[in-house]
Amino acid sequence: MTKKYERITRDIREKILSEEYKIKEKLPTESELMEIYQVSRFTVRRAIDELEKDNLVYRIQGGGIFVNDWKGQPKSSDKNKTIGLITTHISDYIFPNIISGIDEYISKSGHSILIANTKNNPEKERKSLTNLLSNNLSGLIIEPTKSALNNTNKSIYENIKSMGIPMLFINAVYDDFDTPYLIMDDVKVGEMVTNYLFSQGHEHIVGIFKVDDKQGIQRMNGFIKAYQEHPSISNMGDILMYQTEENKTDLFKKLQTILSRTKLAPTAIVCYNDQLAIQLINFLNEIGLKVPDDISITGVDDYAFSRFIQPSLTTVRHPQEQMGLDAGKMIIDMVNKQKVQSKIYEPEFIIRNSVKKIN
Repeated sequence: MTKKYERITRDIREKILSEEYKIKEKLPTESELMEIYQVSRFTVRRAIDELEKDNLVYRIQGGGIFVNDWKGQPKSSDKNKTIGLITTHISDYIFPNIISGIDEYISKSGHSILIANTKNNPEKERKSLTNLLSNNLSGLIIEPTKSALNNTNKSIYENIKSMGIPMLFINAVYDDFDTPYLIMDDVKVGEMVTNYLFSQGHEHIVGIFKVDDKQGIQRMNGFIKAYQEHPSISNMGDILMYQTEENKTDLFKKLQTILSRTKLAPTAIVCYNDQLAIQLINFLNEIGLKVPDDISITGVDDYAFSRFIQPSLTTVRHPQEQMGLDAGKMIIDMVNKQKVQSKIYEPEFIIRNSVKKIN
């Protein structure tokens, strides 16, 4: 159970690293902090003691508590050989394979991994960053949170760079950051699955994309690009967009309305990922539509269960373990001051049984 002083320490550290409290700015008084956090003076003083140890604040006798010039502090060469890893998820879908690949490589170099999960929530990302930074990290691997939207934690990332901590992005990268990355060519992914459906005779296709992540935006762009390259059918595609917190029931109801059209009803659906495709297949079964006899489905990622569901899912393989191994090698090279090169993985198309060829 988190102690009260630890909660206060974390909260103030977060405000300092995000520059809500700026360098040389005076913090609230002890009495004000007691009121803010509803704790005793002893608890406040213990929290401030911890922040002083980390060189984040200093006291002036009779003058108050001030934010220290923590950016200008000498950088410790005594790193604890810990690599921080921030993902949008930890225990499900493709992430265990990515994490396993990272851990497999960095453990050989004597490093350990410390993992945080944002659940694709910027506030959780902010807390994860500040919590990890209290561990004197050697490096940081990040899967961006809601990468297609405005980065509300940009100031923290800029401060991480100023602290000299190597950073590596996986799966997506924030705008305006000159930072190495490992990503899949998601525009090509969207284009590839759509063109495959065209080759199987499908023209009226629905694309469903998650648009708070760059992967979804890029896959949608690929879907649109494929239609643009086929002018005779360029007006036959439909797009549904959703965000992380959106209720899938509402999304599927919108889809059901499109599927119920008496004219120009779609014959295929391109899904943002396999997870969505599997949920969608279950929904279609519930409303009496069979895949692929009534409608074809494609996914992305080659999730472990995708080959075992009925019908097995046509998809694009995500380089899960390879990305993990590459991320592990890249971050260790960065820690050792070696030059690294960003990498874009070519998508690999996997044809299974969820797409029907039509005339």
